[in-house]
Amino acid sequence: MDLFSDLPDPDGDQNNARIAVPVTEKSQVTSTNDQVVPSSLDSTPDVATEERKRKLVTESTSNEDVSTEKKSLILKPGMYKLKGHIKEMKGERDEMQDAHVIIDDMTSELDNLPSSVSRLAYYAVFDGHGGARASKFAANKLHTHIIQKFPKTDVVSLDKEVKRCLIDSFKLTDEQFLKEASANKPNWKDGSTAICVLVVNNALYIANIGDSKALLCRFNEESKNDHFLPLSKDHNPTDYEERMRIQKAGGTVRNGRVMGILEVSRSLGDGRFKHCGITCIPDVKKCQLTEKDRFLILACDGLWKGFTIEGALEFINNKIKADEAGDKPDEDVDSKLEMACSRLAAEAIRRGSSDNVTVMLVSITHI
Repeated sequence: MDLFSDLPDPDGDQNNARIAVPVTEKSQVTSTNDQVVPSSLDSTPDVATEERKRKLVTESTSNEDVSTEKKSLILKPGMYKLKGHIKEMKGERDEMQDAHVIIDDMTSELDNLPSSVSRLAYYAVFDGHGGARASKFAANKLHTHIIQKFPKTDVVSLDKEVKRCLIDSFKLTDEQFLKEASANKPNWKDGSTAICVLVVNNALYIANIGDSKALLCRFNEESKNDHFLPLSKDHNPTDYEERMRIQKAGGTVRNGRVMGILEVSRSLGDGRFKHCGITCIPDVKKCQLTEKDRFLILACDGLWKGFTIEGALEFINNKIKADEAGDKPDEDVDSKLEMACSRLAAEAIRRGSSDNVTVMLVSITHI
C-alpha cells in the first residue's frame, strides 16, 4: 500500500483551518468563512469516562513529564508486542517545554470496542513553545479525548472513523486550551506541536501538526539494511499549501515564519496566530506493521538539530551492536533500545542542539 495515500475523509469539511477565538458553546465551531457549523464534539463526558480519565491521567503541577502507567496486555496470535522508551534533555533552554505520553495498552480504558479491534496503544510527543502549558495540557487531554471518541461498535469503515476520532480529538484539545488561555490575564501565548501514533491492532495511525517527526525502522530485503520510513510531514510556513492557507486567512510569511514570528504553520494553542491561518487540524496517515519492522522513533525538532534521519538510525544501530559485542550481549531488545534512546538524546545535545530534546523509541517485537 502507498504509505502516504490519504485515509478516507470524515464527513464534513475537515480541511478548513479553525481560526476563531476559543468556542464557548460546546455544540459549535467557527470555520474560516465565519459561518457557524455543527460540530460532533461533546466536551461533557459521562461519569464512566471521567473515572477512566482519573485512572489514566496524572495532572502535572510542575515541569515533570506526563506519562501513564504501563499495563500488561495479552496479545492475540499475530499481534506485535510494543513497548515505549523515553529520554528527554532540557538542553540550554531555561525550562523543559516538551511533554510525552506512553500507553503500551490503552485497550482496557474503553468499555466497548468494535469486534475487529483487539488492541489499542498510544504514543505521543509534544514540543511546546512560548511556555510549557500547551504541551502539558495536550499530554494530559488528547488521549482522553481519543478514548471518548473512538468507535464503540462495528463501523462500515474503521479507517474513516479513526481519522475522524483523531481530528476531532485534536480540535477539542485545541478549543479547550484556547478557552483556558484566554481566561487568564495576561492571556497565555503558549503553543505546541504534536506527533502521536495510535496503534489499532497492527496498524499505525499517525497524526501530526508542526515539525516533530515519526519514523519506522524497517529491514529492506534488497539492500539487507535497515532504513527509516517517514510517517509524518513537517508543517512549515514556506510550504506552498501551508503558505496559501496562511495568506488566504490574512496572514503573512516572513523569514520563513508566520508573521515573522511562528516557526510552524500548524499547532495546538498559539491563540494570537489563529486568525492568521494557523490550524490545529492534523495530517493523518496509516501504516501497517510487518515482520520486517524493528522500532518506531518519535522525536521533537531538538533531536533533528543534531542528527540527520540517516545519522540517527546509524547511531542507534551502532549502539545496539556495541552492546551486543561488549559487556551486554544477553540484554533483551527493550533494554538495548532504552539505552540507545538515552544516548541518542545526549549525543544531540553534545552535537550542539541547544533546544529541548525528547526522543521516544517504541520496540516492535514479533511473538
